[in-house]
Amino acid sequence: MQITGEMLIGKTAVRGTDATLHAFDPARNLKLEPAFGGGGAKEVARAAELAEQAFDTYRLAPLETRAQFLEAIADNIVEIGDALIDRAHAESALPKARLEGERARTVGQLKLFASLVREGRWLSATLDSPQPDRKPLPRPDLRLQKIPVGPVAVFGASNFPLAFSVAGGDTAAALAAGCPVVVKSHPAHLGTSEMVGRAIQKAVSDMGLPEGVFSLVVGEGNGIGEALVAHPAIKSVGFTGSRRGGLALMEIASKRREPIPVFAEMSSINPFFVLPGALAARAETLASGFVDSLTLGVGQFCTNPGLVLALEGPHLQGFIDYAVSALEKKSAQTMLTSGIAAAYQKGIAQRDQSGVERVATGAETDVPFAALPALFTVSAERFADTPHLADEIFGPAALIVICRDEDEMLDLARRIEGQLTATLQLENDDVPFARRLMPILERKAGRILANGFPTGVEVSYAMVHGGPYPATSDSRATSVGAMAIERFLRPVCYQDLPAALLPLALQDDNPLSLWRLRDGELGPN
Repeated sequence: MQITGEMLIGKTAVRGTDATLHAFDPARNLKLEPAFGGGGAKEVARAAELAEQAFDTYRLAPLETRAQFLEAIADNIVEIGDALIDRAHAESALPKARLEGERARTVGQLKLFASLVREGRWLSATLDSPQPDRKPLPRPDLRLQKIPVGPVAVFGASNFPLAFSVAGGDTAAALAAGCPVVVKSHPAHLGTSEMVGRAIQKAVSDMGLPEGVFSLVVGEGNGIGEALVAHPAIKSVGFTGSRRGGLALMEIASKRREPIPVFAEMSSINPFFVLPGALAARAETLASGFVDSLTLGVGQFCTNPGLVLALEGPHLQGFIDYAVSALEKKSAQTMLTSGIAAAYQKGIAQRDQSGVERVATGAETDVPFAALPALFTVSAERFADTPHLADEIFGPAALIVICRDEDEMLDLARRIEGQLTATLQLENDDVPFARRLMPILERKAGRILANGFPTGVEVSYAMVHGGPYPATSDSRATSVGAMAIERFLRPVCYQDLPAALLPLALQDDNPLSLWRLRDGELGPN
């Protein structure tokens, strides 16, 4: 597939004239061709208006059509072949094997949502029968279903050029819900984004859907994204990125004449609690697994375990010694972008100046934009007195907090901000203390793991990839898994409507063969 450097506005390819942009190969430190024409408010307006025009036709299309559309996108992505992996590798410096796995995850997400669309459970079809003889007042006929909110703006993420980008989880969930999507391409993945965008554009055309179901815009700086969120046709936003970026979009969305929700995944240090029994039983294997998780993908995962909490003692010192040995063997690797690398270096320098002890550093290399793994230790008291030590450093750096006793660990757990994950490493004799931790962790995190590592997020029905602020802007939502569709739906109640006006999901004869809640009883009624 040829990359042209154009935006995709509905069924057309448009070269923006507001700016000229190039993707960049961080591993080779060079610009990639072709040049991309960046757009602005004019292209955003056209894409948003087309999305609004397409909304009712798309949302009212048969569920089978929507499911086949998602599957067609998946098939088109696979058909691009090695060219997609090659371009994503050039733009991200991520290993090709990792990108092949990410492509499979992207395809899997689309097919999961196709299956979900066919099931129809997400409609939440509910019927309360009328009670005309009820005293003192009769009850009307009440029926409920969920409908899509409207066109959705999606922002591609830096660290997942496929799975959290143009056809990633946000786009798949929005399209599954029945929402047209306007994607703002991440500037680090311009070529990858165009290739995937054309796969979606082709699926729209082949399925005979309105052209405004999908558009892809490209622009320089923050202006094009701000214009997208501010446009009145956009009714919701999906974002994965920095806390600063997410907060900026939330502010724009809140100041609109019609405020809209921003589902932003922003910041997490993913506390890793190593309890005494686990330290005593398997300090070496724990340390090895922790360092592997910390440095996986150059630490550029939002679930990276950046904070370890453990009780002082000889077993903890053994864990630290093993972790130091393992980390010193990890080489510096190229980060996704020069900006991410610069931010990592700044974060490490600030931590060095904070009075914490750096106990291990990875092996130096001469690759460009490198992240040198680093491990620090600090007392619980100093950690509590130095709030910025709890800030995320996006990359392969972690801080081990040494607690004097269980009460001090519990106190620190209460102080930690909202997180995507919290991990418990424990043995049977740690369970009583873990029970004391659990109510705190349930309030702090969207996913709690036992005896595992937080990097790696399964795309499934039970997965939650979200959490209390600042991990995300809305702790009720997940950006991964089947429940992600809920972000782009809202309930509508239909009171005493004639049968001719009722949606299919709520008609008496149940033409969609859904499981429905009728008068409080769930079944195929």
